[in-house]
Amino acid sequence: MTEAPVICRPGRIAEIVLNRPDKYNAMTAEMGLALRDATLAISADPHTRVVALRGAGKAFSAGGDFSLLEQNSKRDPEENRQRMLEFYSVFLSLVHLPVPVVAVVHGAAVGAGLCIALAADVRLAAAEAKLGANFVRVGLHPGMGCTALLPHVVGTARAAELLLTGALVTGAEAERIGLVSRALPRDTLEAAAQETLESIASAAPIAVRQTKATLRRSLLAQLPGALAQEALNQAIDFGTEDLLEAIDAFRNGRTPEFHGK
Repeated sequence: MTEAPVICRPGRIAEIVLNRPDKYNAMTAEMGLALRDATLAISADPHTRVVALRGAGKAFSAGGDFSLLEQNSKRDPEENRQRMLEFYSVFLSLVHLPVPVVAVVHGAAVGAGLCIALAADVRLAAAEAKLGANFVRVGLHPGMGCTALLPHVVGTARAAELLLTGALVTGAEAERIGLVSRALPRDTLEAAAQETLESIASAAPIAVRQTKATLRRSLLAQLPGALAQEALNQAIDFGTEDLLEAIDAFRNGRTPEFHGK
């Protein structure tokens, strides 16, 4: 029996687990729909105070499944634009949860996988975890709301550096630049996460929900326009030679050489 791509555990402290450990929790359309269903179920539960967001196995999430890039490279740009908007929307259902979300980043959170962590309200990371928005390293404009989420968290200047270089940083460096709230040794990360989750869960629930909503106002105003622009640009990029070069380089374990075509 195939395991569900997302595990949802309801409760006072609910849990959502990205569950494709053999693929480093790479994101697929099926996973997105399952994540949306999990957020709907949690949103409807009046007993939930806070949500823990985790990844199964070694990684938090390695981003979009690479096989999707090849599939999209064969599609019409307008179809890709629409598909990407749908892909973003199901995963970013996390942004609309009424209760706080704490992302526990024990391993790699890369590309769209980082965006899922950015959709949380609080991020805790293992000091040795790798995080980054490496879209330009695979021939793509950033997607999954990254152009709104990342500046919202680290500021415009730092976001520009991370997005334009596609660089990965450790959890320790992520803490220094404000990408995560705290970075801890991996063996103490879970205890720190539980302490944070319990601290939020024990606070006044109405006030906590109100505070989250207020903090999210500016981001939610910016996100639709950013998603539209990201989908438009990614639809163009799927038809470039640079994207095909990235696919070939990935398959052959080499560094891609881009020529702007």
